[in-house]
Amino acid sequence: MLKEIVIAIQSYFDAHQFIRKHNLWKWILIPGIIYTILFMAGMYFFWNSSDSAVTWLSKSIGLETWLQHQTNAFLNFLFLMAGIMLRLILVFFYFSLFKYLFLIIGSPVFAYLSEKTSSIIEEREFPFSFSQLLKDAARGIRLALRNTAWQTLYAVSLILLSLVPLAGWITPLIALFVECYYYGFSMMDYSCERNNFSSTESINFISRHKGLAIGNGLMFYLMHGVVIIGWVLAPAYAVVAATLSLHRIKNQ
Repeated sequence: MLKEIVIAIQSYFDAHQFIRKHNLWKWILIPGIIYTILFMAGMYFFWNSSDSAVTWLSKSIGLETWLQHQTNAFLNFLFLMAGIMLRLILVFFYFSLFKYLFLIIGSPVFAYLSEKTSSIIEEREFPFSFSQLLKDAARGIRLALRNTAWQTLYAVSLILLSLVPLAGWITPLIALFVECYYYGFSMMDYSCERNNFSSTESINFISRHKGLAIGNGLMFYLMHGVVIIGWVLAPAYAVVAATLSLHRIKNQ
């Protein structure tokens, strides 16, 4: 798995060179700008709502009042950390829902960009078919909804675990890797579909190459550390990088 994570990370650097060489910027910037606007609005709402949700829960069960009457500093520290972990889990969960919404909206563009990347790599043209593009987009939407359901299940489990002292402190890390895997999954599936994999075959294939999916999603999130520019480039870079990494694995 570690080798595949490294391949996925290297593919982002290869994607940058690939995009520059073949002048694919118009397919990068337009969806990237839309994503950035939605991302800023979404995260502002998500952060405020997660904070309100934790505060409401604390007051509803009487935890806040109870802690105010406690003099045990270590106990207060444990509950403070639990609150922080819970907020982080909620932010990851909200971001995953936002991410899938954007994947559904941008599915036709991502499907075309993945196909364009493959046509350049393989030096052959894929005949454009609007019906096939719609089919690819519909498949992407179905898988996005499937992954949303699974991530929701994981998120509920992690929310409960985050309330457990000490053990709950690792939940944000688990949530991050789950988030990375499912985002990379969505990016890889465009190539799987083009290779005539059924949805079941795609799921089985990607589950055998979890490292590629995790590495792709991890780089996607790391790019968010570069404010604005990283946000604009991250979605399309993830598509191109996933296509390049699968091509590399196929050749091996």
